[in-house]
Amino acid sequence: MAGAEMAKRRQARPAGKLPAEGTQARRFGKTRSAQSTALLEDYAELIADLLGNAGEARPTDIARRLGVSHATAVKTISRLKRAGLATARPYRGVFLTDKGKALADRVRVRHRLVVDVLCALGVPTEAAEADAEGIEHYVSETTLKAFAQFLNSRE
Repeated sequence: MAGAEMAKRRQARPAGKLPAEGTQARRFGKTRSAQSTALLEDYAELIADLLGNAGEARPTDIARRLGVSHATAVKTISRLKRAGLATARPYRGVFLTDKGKALADRVRVRHRLVVDVLCALGVPTEAAEADAEGIEHYVSETTLKAFAQFLNSRE
């Protein structure tokens, strides 16, 4: 769609018109749900990456890579353990359960797809990587399928 067509399309929808209450509530509910799982997804993905690259995922390394305190990392690792996504052994670091590995794999696939779409749209790689860190948690399966179709149609 050309730039002029896009501008015309944006103008077609009145700025002040609100969606139906139920529709808007569902949208915000989806966002709140995504917010609560985003942190666990980021931790699972990072733990998988650390295990794959360094052979271990220590809370100290996790905290440094995510830019949080050691106490925050330990607290979130406890959440992962309660959710059945990870196990931890004293002096041995954190390990993902099969459920945690599956989550990390799903997040990694979503992340890569979002980055690839953003890059295809002309977003510089570093910006695409940074933006994907947020988008990957909020994008719907419907949108992910559309992203994949878009990329496949370009090949």
